[in-house]
Amino acid sequence: MFRKHMSYCGLACMLALHLISCNSSSNSEKQKEETHNPATQTIPEEAKGLIGRWDLTVDNQGKQTPSWLEVKLSGFNTLVGYFVGSSGSSRPVSHIKLDQGKFSFEIPPQWEGGDGMFTIHGELTGENIKGAIISNKGNTLNFTGVKAPYLVRTGDAQWGEPIELFNGKDLSGWNTSSDNSQWEVINGILTNKKTGANLISQQKFDDFKLIAEFRYAEGGNSGIYLRGRYEVQIEDSPKDRHPGSLYFGGVYGFLAPSEIVTLGPNGWNKFEITLRGRMVTIVANGKEIICNQEIPGITGGALDSKEGESGPIYLQGDHSAIEFRKITIIPAK
Repeated sequence: MFRKHMSYCGLACMLALHLISCNSSSNSEKQKEETHNPATQTIPEEAKGLIGRWDLTVDNQGKQTPSWLEVKLSGFNTLVGYFVGSSGSSRPVSHIKLDQGKFSFEIPPQWEGGDGMFTIHGELTGENIKGAIISNKGNTLNFTGVKAPYLVRTGDAQWGEPIELFNGKDLSGWNTSSDNSQWEVINGILTNKKTGANLISQQKFDDFKLIAEFRYAEGGNSGIYLRGRYEVQIEDSPKDRHPGSLYFGGVYGFLAPSEIVTLGPNGWNKFEITLRGRMVTIVANGKEIICNQEIPGITGGALDSKEGESGPIYLQGDHSAIEFRKITIIPAK
C-alpha cells in the first residue's frame, strides 16, 4: 500500500513538473511574441520605399492643387497613415494595401459630402510616386508625389528687422486669390466684409516670427496660413470646449492647442507665431498654447505642396468676415 502511494505521489510530481515546464515554455513563447520595440522595428522590404511623408500635386482638370500623404508601419507589416486633400483636415487611413510596388486605400468623404468612399491608388516610380484619386462621385484625378523634406534647423535663430505687412492705409503688398475680393481698409483696419477671396502677401518667407492682431464676429471662421501651407485656425470656439486642432489656435487638423484662450467675438485677439523649419510655437493672447511642435505636412486649403520652398502669408477670406489691425513679420536672417 505504501509503495502504491509512493508511486502515485511520484506520478503526480512528474505531471506537476511537466505542467510547470509546459506553462513556463508557453509563457516564454508568449513573452517572446509580445516583446516589441518600435525603435528597432523591422520594415518589410517592399514597404521601405513607400513609408514616409509625401508632398502630392493633383491635376484637377488642368489646375494643379496640393495634397499630402503619410505612410506609417503599424506593428509588424500593416501600413496605416494620414491623408490631406485640397480642402478639409488630415484624415486617418486605417489600412494601406501594398502589392508589388502598388498601393491603395479608401477614405470616407469629409466636407465633400455624399455617400460612398474615395479610393486612392498609386505606385512607386523610383524615388517618387504617382497614381489617381477616384472620388465618391466617380471623378478621377491623377497625382504625382515627392518625398516631403524634413526641414531640420540647427543652432539658434538669428532674426532680422521687423516688416509691417499691413501699412494701415491700403492693400499694398498683397494680392487676392480671385476677383471676388471683399478686402478693403476701413478706418485703418484691414477688413474682409464677407465671404470672398483670400489675401496673399507678395513677399515670401522661410523662417519667421509673426505678430497678428485680429477680430472676428460671432460664429466667425478664418485662419492665417504660414508659408501659404500651414493654417493656424481662427474660429469662434467656446472657451469651455475641449481643445482640438480644428479650434482656435490649432494648426488645422494636426496640432491642438493646450487650451482655448480666445477673447471671443468682437474682441481684439493676438497671435505671436514662431516658425522654424516645421517647428512651430504659438502664443495666443499672452499664453503659450503650442510649444515647438512639428507640423507634419500641409493643411487643407494650402497654396501648394512645395514644402522645401519659402512661401507667403495668406489670410483666409473665403469663410467669413475677419479684421486685422496689425500684421508684423520678423524674418530669420
